[in-house]
This record gives sequence, structure tokens and C-alpha cells, in this order.
Amino acid sequence: MVTSQPTVFLNPTDDKGDTMKATQQLHDLGQSIWLDNITRDLLTSGTLKRYIDELSVTGLTSNPTIFDHAIKNSTSYDAAIREKLKEGKSGEGLFFGLALDDLTRAADLFRPIYDRTNGVNGWVSLEVSPLLAHDTASTLAAAKDLHTRARRPNLLIKIPGTREGLPAIEEAIFAGVPINVTLLFSREHYVAATEAFLRGIERRIAGGLTPDVGSVASVFISRWDAAVMDKVPHALRGQLGIAIAKRTYKAYRDLLDSPRWQRIYNAGARPQRLLWASTGTKDPEASDVLYVKALAAPFTVNTMPEQTLKALADHGKLGEILPADGGDCEEVLAEFAKAGVDIDALATRLQGDGAASFVKSWDELMAVIASKSAALEKAA
Repeated sequence: MVTSQPTVFLNPTDDKGDTMKATQQLHDLGQSIWLDNITRDLLTSGTLKRYIDELSVTGLTSNPTIFDHAIKNSTSYDAAIREKLKEGKSGEGLFFGLALDDLTRAADLFRPIYDRTNGVNGWVSLEVSPLLAHDTASTLAAAKDLHTRARRPNLLIKIPGTREGLPAIEEAIFAGVPINVTLLFSREHYVAATEAFLRGIERRIAGGLTPDVGSVASVFISRWDAAVMDKVPHALRGQLGIAIAKRTYKAYRDLLDSPRWQRIYNAGARPQRLLWASTGTKDPEASDVLYVKALAAPFTVNTMPEQTLKALADHGKLGEILPADGGDCEEVLAEFAKAGVDIDALATRLQGDGAASFVKSWDELMAVIASKSAALEKAA
């Protein structure tokens, strides 16, 4: 049964009478703010700690593109690369060594939050090689290996919710590996991902294992609007991603109300939380906090690029929270259908394009690792 939800006041005050930042408002609403970035400089400069203390950041995600930019545009990794070269590491093995160094440090920084919230927040995410997106067995093996090597309870392993990724997600959950299901673009993608999660949990319960395995399902938002920006009437710009999110949020809330979920919750499981990904605005005409303001909702996570996080803290204001019944999403999606947008076909294309873009970033990252390694060995 869907209950009514209150409106969020635009400028609430704290107990001292001071106006709260929108980041604090969002946190108090019940939506988690995770940073969609990781660099060694963020860790060593104390900036990530400041975001935790001042901007209500309670988690962090990474992907190949983020690491590609971090290593390519900085000398901060050079010393660590030299050390790993001395250990005989190269290529992919060297990269995962660097990534695990960063993410275990970040996990330790978030560990008090993880402990305090009993595992609701305080997570960091590391992705398996995107080259494995269509290889179920190798994806599962890589997920288990990275989780074992990290030795941190608050590390989520990212596995794409592709057709081949779904069985690996189920098996990883069954094996007790916390999973961030990535590259989801639609309600149907989300439902398939949560089915894989539920099957893994139900198998754990049947096997007498603890069902408390952390997971989030990451639905990408802004890429929808970028894909149709110049193909629909101007009045529809900036509305497709939000309508898809509303439709997906309804499916999520319906699941939480379902007897199936309540049975496994009663056995000790916790929800696979819905996460909004790709929430940086790509349309120059749109507000820089468009997808934050529109997607404020309890029981969810918004993982924000650093620029979006800063914009929210600086000038963001919240409006009404996302309706649990999906609000006007079907009416809006019908308008896009009239404009010639095939939602199902576009969701399939966006997931394929997303997987391809991660492979491209991975290839670029491996090239950066190789060139830096060669330069540092030559200079030694």
C-alpha cells in the first residue's frame, strides 16, 4: 500500500536557526549522497573527508572513466606505479592494485558511517573489467577475486546488468559478495536486476546462510535526455530521464510492498537500494542540479559528480519528493512516444552504448598505464 508523502520545505533550518545546505536536507529526507569520483588527490588532500563532514556524503562510486582521468591528468600515481612495476605488475594487474589502494583507503574513511548505519551507507564501489560485460563466468570470478583482495566489508563490486551479467549478479549475491548493479537504464532493466538479487538472497536463505548481503541497483538518468535532446520538441527537453526514473521508482516501491520482499526481509535481508546514476546535467540549457532536485526520494541513493555535489551545496533547493506511485510518468512517456521515441529500443541501445563507452575508457586507461609505466621505467 502506497502512503502519502510530505512536501520538503525549500529552506528548513537546523536547531541553531541557520539555513541548512540542500545536501543536508537531502540526507535528512532519507536519500543518500554518494560521490561519483575517486582520485588519490581527493584522499590525500583531505577533500573527501571534508565532503563527508560538510556535504553529507556517505559513500562513493568509481568506474574506468574516472580512473582514466585521475591517472592520466595527475602525477599522484607515479610513485605507486614505480613500486608496482618493481613488484613485476603491469597492465590490468597494476591498475587493480592502484584502484584497490584508493578504494580501500576510501572504504576505511567511510567505515564509521558503515558501522553507524549498520551497512546502509558507507559503501565504495569498484568495477570489474568492462571487457567481461558479456562473459558470465569471468565476471563472477573477477568479482569474487576483487572482493577477497580488498578485505573490506563496505566494498561493492560493480557488475553490469547486461543479459550475461545477470547470472553473475545472482551467483555473486549467493556467494555473499556485495554488488552494485550498473548500466541499468529502464524499469525493465531494474526489475531484471532485482530479480537476480532476490534469487541470490532466497538461495542463501534456503541454504541456511545469512541473507544480509549489500546491494544497489544503479539506473542511469541523464543519458536518456542526451540521446533525444535534438530529436523531440523543445518543451520535452530534460523530461525523459526523470520520467524513466519515476516509472522505475514506482516499481521499486511496489517491490518493497510485495509479500515476496517482506518474506525475505523477515528472514533478515535488507533491500537492494535503488541508485540514481549519471545525474550530472548534460544539457547546457538545463539547471546544473536538475536531476538532484527532481529525484529526491527516500530509500534511494543519488551518486553525484563532484561538480553537481558542489552546485547542490552552493545554490540547490529541493521541491516535492518523488511520488511513490510514479506521478505523471506514463503521461510524459506517452508524449515521447508521440514524438517518435521508442523507449524499449532506446533503453537497449543506451545499455549497449554504455558498455561500449566503458570498454573505450578501459582501453584508454590501459594505454595510459602502459605509457606511464614505460616513461617511469625509462626515467629510473
